[in-house]
Amino acid sequence: MKKGILLGWLALMMGWAVCAEGKIDEAASATTDGDTSYAFGMMIGSELKTLGITFNYNTFMKGMREVLEDKNTTLTMDEAVAKVQSAYMEAMAKQDEVAIAKEQSFLAENAKKPGVQITESGLQYEIITEGTGEKPGPTATVSAHYRGAFVDGTVFDSSYDRGEPMEFPLYAVIPGWSEGVQLMSVGSKYRLYIPSELAYGAQGGGNVIPAYATLIFDVELLAIIQNEEDTDSESEEWY
Repeated sequence: MKKGILLGWLALMMGWAVCAEGKIDEAASATTDGDTSYAFGMMIGSELKTLGITFNYNTFMKGMREVLEDKNTTLTMDEAVAKVQSAYMEAMAKQDEVAIAKEQSFLAENAKKPGVQITESGLQYEIITEGTGEKPGPTATVSAHYRGAFVDGTVFDSSYDRGEPMEFPLYAVIPGWSEGVQLMSVGSKYRLYIPSELAYGAQGGGNVIPAYATLIFDVELLAIIQNEEDTDSESEEWY
């Protein structure tokens, strides 16, 4: 889960609550009974479950009800927000610890596999097929087929599935991709095990790549389109 999603939902709920004037009358409450009320509960519960936060349901509902019904609350809204932020950051820190430990364990075990080689940066790779063509330089534009997966085998992107290779400059991709492809000759197919520090690190990548995720790419280098490129040019980042 990306940082800020939960707080955004809570801000929405608080804003809705603050706008309510007095106790919700029967006509208004009728519109939020049933499926709609259940949906709000599902959405909030889903975010909280992702964080691993557990609750006393009675006090949770008490706090929500007292705000919605404009009753005196035990905490001020500022105090409530501070407590939520503190709990949220603590939960995220614990998630990060688990993710870091998981990545370190995977990379340590993977390094022991026959055929796995490790570069000075920590990039791990296997040679599936060794080509005989030219090798690209750091500013080359190349054409390649690839399949990207997480360590559990879940595929998150694949040019093979789209039925056409990608063309991209190596200066516009994550460091692990750039380094790995430069090891390859045209016609090669490698499997790259890219540590998070050579990929998307602590921030992750959009809504697809979680924080501290090791990425596994099968890459087939088809051609070098151009072996020199203007590195001052702006380009959208690929993998």
